[in-house]
Amino acid sequence: MLSLKNVCWSAPDGKKVLNNISLDVDEGKLVAITGPNGGGKTSLARVIAGIEPVQSGKILLNGEDVTNLDITERARKGISFAFQQPVRFKGITVRKLLEIASGQSMGNDQLCQILGSVGLCAKDYLNREIDSTLSGGEIKRIEIATIFARHTCLSIFDEPEAGIDLWSFKNLIQVFNDMHKNLKGTLIIISHQERILRIADEIIMVSEGQVQKRGSSEEMMQHILKNQAAVSACYKQEENLNG
Repeated sequence: MLSLKNVCWSAPDGKKVLNNISLDVDEGKLVAITGPNGGGKTSLARVIAGIEPVQSGKILLNGEDVTNLDITERARKGISFAFQQPVRFKGITVRKLLEIASGQSMGNDQLCQILGSVGLCAKDYLNREIDSTLSGGEIKRIEIATIFARHTCLSIFDEPEAGIDLWSFKNLIQVFNDMHKNLKGTLIIISHQERILRIADEIIMVSEGQVQKRGSSEEMMQHILKNQAAVSACYKQEENLNG
């Protein structure tokens, strides 16, 4: 279980981004965090992963206080983080990256199974470098494959749909479904995408640096779609008045 207790974080310019957030995420759940841009979603993910240090409050992972651990130490405790724009490593092959992620040498059968789980053919990718020759969809799926290889207790994805084509996005949904089904761990996905929100066990809405609402996917989708309809009606009314 992941527990945040009264967590606060401010940007370098002093603006408070996370304002006394407390929440629990149960083990084995797929949880989507959504909300308006600038509301604190990505900052929350980065604080959980240890990329940004909390300024007050506590973060507990399976009952252990990890608040003062950096990103490397939290990774050793079992937290994985997938960036919105994955890092490219010129000179490092896909094979090497997966072995670094798993912490051991891996046979071709293992590597094939891991890459196959994200829809990539091992023979086409194992010896390729993690560089600009890979498309956005390919690099996203390779990053997800590293998380498969690590098999951590908590995996966090920051807007995984960003910068990928429609075909890759459709496959991404299946990858997350498979991860949720086959990996014994918790998945947290930061996303605006309705199709990702619909596969979640629970949706947490973050706005103005706080948890505004949370509930089952079905319950929260009704709330989100109702709000979207109200906003669209408001815009339409404003356009009619201005017209």
